[in-house]
Amino acid sequence: QLQASGGGSVQTGDSLRLSCVASGGTFSSATMSWFRQAPGKEREFVAASWRSTGNTYYADSVKGRFTISRDNAKNTVYLQMNSLKPEDTAVYHCAVGRRLILSTMRSHVSYDYWGQGTQVTVSS
Repeated sequence: QLQASGGGSVQTGDSLRLSCVASGGTFSSATMSWFRQAPGKEREFVAASWRSTGNTYYADSVKGRFTISRDNAKNTVYLQMNSLKPEDTAVYHCAVGRRLILSTMRSHVSYDYWGQGTQVTVSS
């Protein structure tokens, strides 16, 4: 199970830190990622922490503003979101993939486990 938290309603330029705690297994060897879905839109990739190397990857729209990190001892992945914009408004979901390859990392259908999502609303 994945439990996401940390969402909220903020103003443009504010920051939020999302957390996602994984339970029911060990996830240190899995890729942990964040996706988001705005009303009427497809679920889109935001950021990933790669399973074997810990390398991080970002969508172009958040690069330089968002930072993904993980604490394997706590089975937790974080998303630090700075300089938030109204277009960042969405439900943010954490996801875990155990057998991803790099070419499929940005596709939500490649992931094995999903959290319930946490709402982020950014007003101008």
